[in-house]
Amino acid sequence: MTRGTASARPPGRPRSGVNAVVYAATLSTVHELGYARATVDRIAARAGVAKTTIYRRWPSKGELIVDCLLDALGPVPLEGTSQAELMSSTIRWIAAKIGEPGIGDAFAGVFSDAVSDPPLREILSARFQDPYRLQLQDALGEPETRVLFFIDVVVGTLLHRMGMTGSPMADADVTALVDMVLRHFADGADKAETR
Repeated sequence: MTRGTASARPPGRPRSGVNAVVYAATLSTVHELGYARATVDRIAARAGVAKTTIYRRWPSKGELIVDCLLDALGPVPLEGTSQAELMSSTIRWIAAKIGEPGIGDAFAGVFSDAVSDPPLREILSARFQDPYRLQLQDALGEPETRVLFFIDVVVGTLLHRMGMTGSPMADADVTALVDMVLRHFADGADKAETR
């Protein structure tokens, strides 16, 4: 290649691919070492990027984990037409996601860190919980307080099981959780069908 035909792109990894590489490295590092030992140094080394590259995009490990989880989870794949079907599919979706390598540990770790970190709590609330809450409020036709209760019960139960056993909840227990939650919300089950 002659100088006249050389690419004008600066050397190094293309910018658009850095986030995906860092997210993959984050989840694999958390899966392998656990949340506490998955430092930004180790994540950067696994991703093959400089630590400064990570800190330019994410000022803290907590913010990196939040964005990594948002990327890994994506929007709730709302399946079904009735409120019961939508809630059941949502519970089964998040149970499956929490069981994926690194996700449950990252999820539990960032929530644990947020207990004593008010700015991280605000990030979790605004950037992580609110989009899911709004999506579920719209789909379920339930007020904010009931959707927040739904999220608390489901995610809290799933993360508690992961924290206590080191394993995701078994399918039979997920089915029992679905039944329990649907019984609680049964008095509002027809709202979504009549909208």
